[in-house]
Amino acid sequence: MEQLFVEWLKEYGYIVLFFWSILEGELGLIMAGIMSHTGDMFLPFAIVVAGLGGFAGDQIYFYIGRFNKKYIHNKIRSQRKKFALAHLMLKKYGWPIIFVQRYMYGMRTVIPMAIGITKYSSRQFAIINFASAIAWACITIVPAYFFGEQLLELIKWIKAHWYFAIPLIVLVLGTLYYYINKLEKSIVDKRNNRRNGIKNIQ
Repeated sequence: MEQLFVEWLKEYGYIVLFFWSILEGELGLIMAGIMSHTGDMFLPFAIVVAGLGGFAGDQIYFYIGRFNKKYIHNKIRSQRKKFALAHLMLKKYGWPIIFVQRYMYGMRTVIPMAIGITKYSSRQFAIINFASAIAWACITIVPAYFFGEQLLELIKWIKAHWYFAIPLIVLVLGTLYYYINKLEKSIVDKRNNRRNGIKNIQ
């Protein structure tokens, strides 16, 4: 079964990479870097395909925010803090937040949708988004290409010691999720306290 999956990945790798990149999963890009290292993919083409997938994904989220108001209103109800945080960061930092949002776990789909709600230029968003997507693909795939051998050894170790690796991965992801939520809450609370302070002065 595993061999069949590997063969399938080798044959349809670029298609899988494109759609995986739409979802913005670094795991797919790391696999592309490893496959480029083993010669099953062509590194420059893998970077372009991943970049285009990442670009397409954020364009989809941006236009959902701009044209699908019903979906966005439902989304805001369930993720009010994240949308408030996205607007706060866009107002404070401007266009650079579009460039770095791919690295902000928990905010990667929210930020393009939140920007889509505003009157932000769709052309400017597309230009920054494209540059960001190519940079993201390079930053993720190229190191995996150069350290392909070490990563393959790590994969072998994880397969052999899954009973130890899985709890460790869950712990790391859980800790990351906890601190991201804590940071989000801290930023939103500061914003609310600032607003309340202004109201009290008035």
